[in-house]
Amino acid sequence: MPLEELSHGQRQRLAFIDFSLQYFGEISRQDLISRFATGLAAATRDFALYRELAPDNMQLVHQTKRYHRQPGFKALFPHDPAVILHGLAQGFGDGLSHPKNPSEICFDAVALIHPEPEIVAAVMRAIQANASLKVRYVSTSSGETSREIVPHALVNNGQRWHVRAYDRLNQQFTDFVINRIKSIGGFGEPVVQHERSEADAHWQRQLCLKLIPHPSLKYPEAIELDYGMENGVLEISCRAALAGYLLRQWSVDCSARHQISSGVCQLALQNLQVLGDLEHSSIVPGAHSR
Repeated sequence: MPLEELSHGQRQRLAFIDFSLQYFGEISRQDLISRFATGLAAATRDFALYRELAPDNMQLVHQTKRYHRQPGFKALFPHDPAVILHGLAQGFGDGLSHPKNPSEICFDAVALIHPEPEIVAAVMRAIQANASLKVRYVSTSSGETSREIVPHALVNNGQRWHVRAYDRLNQQFTDFVINRIKSIGGFGEPVVQHERSEADAHWQRQLCLKLIPHPSLKYPEAIELDYGMENGVLEISCRAALAGYLLRQWSVDCSARHQISSGVCQLALQNLQVLGDLEHSSIVPGAHSR
């Protein structure tokens, strides 16, 4: 039966199966039941229909009672990268990830350049499976190299998408720009304890950033209203691995005496002592000023 002849509910459920296989590498009937509040018989029919439409996409592993993605997988639904990345960050919606028609009266800022869906999918499957990946990666310092990474999170830093991962080449946790991953060669060696997210100190540490209107502003109340400040302060809890990105994206003056012009920075960091705990302090405005 062609997809367009299915009911909206059926397409939602099939798209969820398709998405889960593509981005997580597996799915069970219980996953479908929990997501859509259907019965066991209905879930069984959905999986049978999906297999009829895409016979090479999945295989049931009887020991785990889960359907696993097969090497010959070809997506049934055109999962739009922007919608998928937003869904992965905010919680996946109804399973149908189609691009939206742009509004003529409501505009967003320039969108990020989104990575290839196949790259995102492979990274997500590795995260789900707690596995390492062999990648070809291009950096600004060393050009194209072969790496083995152990990814554990996807991050939008306000400018581009990163994958947070353990880098086996340099033996440390770091951020890899996903668009710079040229290809993925499959899983690498098994992951050991010091490569897991629990060992990523900057990722696990939470910081409290106290932001205030820039002291040079004549009317600070305008900024207080912009950011919903209480008593002139906005407190944000943020991972140490991500705080530098936030301070840069929001142009927060982190200089010792808040010396940067308010024309550049309308916010300032009140508790400057947290800068010593940041991973990426070099990108923060004024962080290294005296």
